[in-house]
Amino acid sequence: MSEPRLRTGIWVQALIWRCGQQGVAATVARRGDPDAGAVLLKINRRGASFAVLTQARARDGALGWTACITGGTDEASADAYLARQVQRDPDLWIIEIEDAEAERFLDSPVLGS
Repeated sequence: MSEPRLRTGIWVQALIWRCGQQGVAATVARRGDPDAGAVLLKINRRGASFAVLTQARARDGALGWTACITGGTDEASADAYLARQVQRDPDLWIIEIEDAEAERFLDSPVLGS
């Protein structure tokens, strides 16, 4: 039997709320399936660069986040990547967070960091 999962729409609302409580702008750039859509995070590091993260499982099975584009990128490249992913998965959510340390709002670690 698989572990119970929180509906994606509720998880996204909680993430937006956590960011807002710290005065950090976080917006839903694209709504996906409210029950089980995958989530991509577009992180605006405020002038330094952009990052795109997706949920992934570690070798031990633990849920975490991993970079889709390593080393940071510019906004146009991040948006192009996100557009390609939406074409593949129309149920995808995209959340944009404007904070250099946005990973602090996630409920699981960024893998490989």
